[in-house]
Amino acid sequence: MNSNQWHAANLLTASRLAAAPILLGLAWFNKPIAFLTLLAAVFFSDLLDGYVARRLKQTSSFGAQLDSWSDGVIYSTIAISTWWLWPDIVQDQVLYVWIVIGSFTLPTIIGISKFKTLTSYHTWSVKVAAAAMGLSLYPLFLFKISWPFHLAVFVCVLAAIEEIGMTVLMSEPHSNIGSIVRVFRERQSKSS
Repeated sequence: MNSNQWHAANLLTASRLAAAPILLGLAWFNKPIAFLTLLAAVFFSDLLDGYVARRLKQTSSFGAQLDSWSDGVIYSTIAISTWWLWPDIVQDQVLYVWIVIGSFTLPTIIGISKFKTLTSYHTWSVKVAAAAMGLSLYPLFLFKISWPFHLAVFVCVLAAIEEIGMTVLMSEPHSNIGSIVRVFRERQSKSS
């Protein structure tokens, strides 16, 4: 890994990795408001790093992989931390929680099984799912309003189905695909 890879976009992505142990500490020491505040900053950096990478022409396969690893670490951190902070709410929503976990892990497992590497598609549907999930956590944990969380779970399932479909259709992994429509178009252009 060379020093040229540590530019603004990748530093933003790496900041999410650095935030994970802090989030865990806040959850362990029962600091829910501080946890949710830092989590909001983490979600914002997740939205910002891709924009910065495209805007500054800093996109790379390293950056895409780093983003995928950061997402996995943060999603795992959220699962553990919310269990510590709000065990009653998590238990009440346990079926939905398992569906979310499955929607994030199943496409990854299938991608690694097929390509022997972590896939980094960064589809629009996953971005929408992550935003919906992130936004839904605040009404759920602050006010015990669950319907936004249930809607976000549905969006996560749709995003997972798209990623699995992309893995099935592609012969080799590609980063930053956007959507399954692009995969279909590329397959059509190759067959023409």
